[in-house]
Amino acid sequence: MAEIKEYRTVSEVYGPLMIVDGVSGVAFNELVQIQLQNGEERTGQVLEVDGDRAVVQLFEGSSNINLQETKVRFTGRPLHISVSEDMVGRVFNGMGEVIDEGPEIIADEYLDIDGQAINPVARDYPDEFIQTGVSTIDHLNTLVRGQKLPVFSSSGLPHNELAIQIARQANVLDSDENFAVVFAAMGITYEEADFFMNSLRETGAMDRAVLFVNLADDPAIERIATPKIALTTAEYLAYEKDMHVLVIMTDMTNYCEALREVSAARREVPGRRGYPGYLYTNLATLYERAGRLVGKKGSVTQLPILTMPEGDITHPIPDLTGYITEGQIILSQELYNKGLQPPIDVLPSLSRLKNKGTGPGKTREDHQPTMNQIFAAYAEGKQAQELSVVLGESALSETDKKYVEFTDAFERQYVDQGFTTNRTIFETLDLAWDILSILPRTELKHIKDDLIDKYLPQKD
Repeated sequence: MAEIKEYRTVSEVYGPLMIVDGVSGVAFNELVQIQLQNGEERTGQVLEVDGDRAVVQLFEGSSNINLQETKVRFTGRPLHISVSEDMVGRVFNGMGEVIDEGPEIIADEYLDIDGQAINPVARDYPDEFIQTGVSTIDHLNTLVRGQKLPVFSSSGLPHNELAIQIARQANVLDSDENFAVVFAAMGITYEEADFFMNSLRETGAMDRAVLFVNLADDPAIERIATPKIALTTAEYLAYEKDMHVLVIMTDMTNYCEALREVSAARREVPGRRGYPGYLYTNLATLYERAGRLVGKKGSVTQLPILTMPEGDITHPIPDLTGYITEGQIILSQELYNKGLQPPIDVLPSLSRLKNKGTGPGKTREDHQPTMNQIFAAYAEGKQAQELSVVLGESALSETDKKYVEFTDAFERQYVDQGFTTNRTIFETLDLAWDILSILPRTELKHIKDDLIDKYLPQKD
């Protein structure tokens, strides 16, 4: 047990940071206990050590701190969370404390929330299909077990509804192994928190979920710990309890704003748009905790959700996220304005591992050919629609008109499935064939004739 050292040498407090002088033997990331003059206790973490001076980040804020009378204890260990399989079905705050009026968790283990990056040699390749029940993801931007696939949204778009839909519907196809969802909400309003909790409870999805809620009025510094705590819980359930765990983290933009706030308080030299220069490294330490391990049954799959400030995909947060992760799902304002739910724009969306989790034995033999055909036909149909707007419908050939008809049917029947419809991958593939039957057979250039003969609906 590490020796607990106590000091009364707080020299300065600014923003979420506290300076403690005259310390010795203090380490980076060490857990700190702060006792105020009125007996109130708060926690913090060592952010920086410079000689005998320690910079401590405060998780509960810095209000009402008396410099002379505040006691600071350095515990000699990092911030940790008590984990147990009993966490499934429970609700916690952003620091991992129970807030659902249920009993406290009896810990099986105490784990450091910073975790460890997965050794590349120990990684197993992600190649098992996860069915989300959302056609535009399952068929066209397939999520596989162990992947990290972010959702890029904008303010006002229904990313929360999509997150709950996936949390409710996701499962590993043809598997009787345990599946769990770890849901980390960062910087959300009370209204959003109620929506998440009520939606999960009403649908019964809460029975297999662990929910961490960090509210908008909670200290920003707590927001930085929330995804680490959620991922530590997910790793325990995956690698110790052999579960397939889907981690949904929303909103990563709020997390990055908290990083910027702390960086500014530390008076660091800012990088792009005022974000710290280590934003890429920091995000990578979170995203790279997804994966499968050789010899382990369980896995951690990530679905981070972020709102792009002003809808700008070149903003540092989506830009750097795109470099680290294996693709992105993009929500479209244009499709949302048309009333489509969910408004997923399939053309700029991408899952780099989709070909590894599809095909015979995983989904169906016609998965990849129909996927390629739909992408090609939808792109052709969008061009024909634009041509029709500029030159008039009379300028379109009969084939072009079929592509326009296909595009309308694709958006209204395939994309617009709503937030309560749960389609199996086989229902999605059958629907894709129905829509492809609008096109002349000669236009199905990405599908082999034997598959067309087998699956294409026969017209009367």
